Amino acid sequence: MLSPGLQILILVMQLNMNNSNKVKKIILTGGGSAGHVTPNLALIKNFQQKGWELNYIGSQAGIEKELIAKTSVPYHAIATGKLRRYFSWQNLLDPFKIILGIIQAFILLHKLKPAVVFSKGGFVAFPVVVAAWLNRVPIIIHEADLTIGLTNKLCLPFATKICVAFPETIRQIKNKKNAIVTGIPIREEFFQGNAKHGREICGFTPNKKIILVFGGSLGADQINKVVRQLLPNILEQFQIAHVCGEGKIDTNCNYEGYKQFAYLHEEFPHVLAAADLVISRSGANSLYELLALHKPNILIPLAKATSRGDQILNAKYSAERGCSEVILQEQLTPELLLEKIATVEKNHNAMIEAIKKFAVLDGTKLIYEIIGTVSV
Repeated sequence: MLSPGLQILILVMQLNMNNSNKVKKIILTGGGSAGHVTPNLALIKNFQQKGWELNYIGSQAGIEKELIAKTSVPYHAIATGKLRRYFSWQNLLDPFKIILGIIQAFILLHKLKPAVVFSKGGFVAFPVVVAAWLNRVPIIIHEADLTIGLTNKLCLPFATKICVAFPETIRQIKNKKNAIVTGIPIREEFFQGNAKHGREICGFTPNKKIILVFGGSLGADQINKVVRQLLPNILEQFQIAHVCGEGKIDTNCNYEGYKQFAYLHEEFPHVLAAADLVISRSGANSLYELLALHKPNILIPLAKATSRGDQILNAKYSAERGCSEVILQEQLTPELLLEKIATVEKNHNAMIEAIKKFAVLDGTKLIYEIIGTVSV
């Protein structure tokens, strides 16, 4: 018969073996815009490859529901209240929606029992983060912009670790020891784009440079208008791939060398690989992807009147390092856009060298490692 001490030792070893064989569980959240979801898509693939069990908590009708539906990850919808910076009668109802969302998220977390929650921000994230804190589940939050968004500001006190894209962001965090610079997770398919295939998708020839224009997941009316005002003259020098948004294709602009898309999904990495110059908004995810792929670019940030000004700061940050040219939306004209295109052409090599000096981090790998340390 085994001694009591040896029996205890064997029991401990069995428990450790059982724990090591347990499938780790993670809940991801984030939504309200594509920028709060696409980094999660990069993480999802990585976690699935490592054998984790994943669940996603999002809003009932946000873009995150559509994007996560394309994966095999179970999606759970909760009530959400938008955290507005302006007066609206809906602000009176939103506190009740947020409380309901916290209750719903609390029940979900109690049922699913994740080892960790990862939040990418957006108004849907706050109830999930609070519910995770109440359930004593470790919380990792990620801020992609230079300045911290409102939801993440509210989530900071509950966070176990805070991941940021840029070193300058850490200055805004009181508890700096919990903040880590990780960059932004980028889907690996972005690095697998085939330029030749991208030209074929657009029906473009190899003898002219390509400008890729996109104004975010919904397109941008002002950018669309100004780009089309340059047609057909600009097509003498360039071919243009124009992602203009759902329902915004102009059938009157039927020119050779000009290809319109309502949106691009699987084809986007290939068209991006083919592009010699990119004209885009300056959301942190888009900017980081352009820098990672060494793409010369012209940034047209969202105006402060329709945003919190984060895109303006992102664009300024990149321009100061020689990585971008910038046009403020209120200053956007066909003449100025042509001038900026000429500037990028003139300084093309210098811009690429500046971009190569920018320290692009492997956000997917770094965040995975951080999550692994807090979920033990």
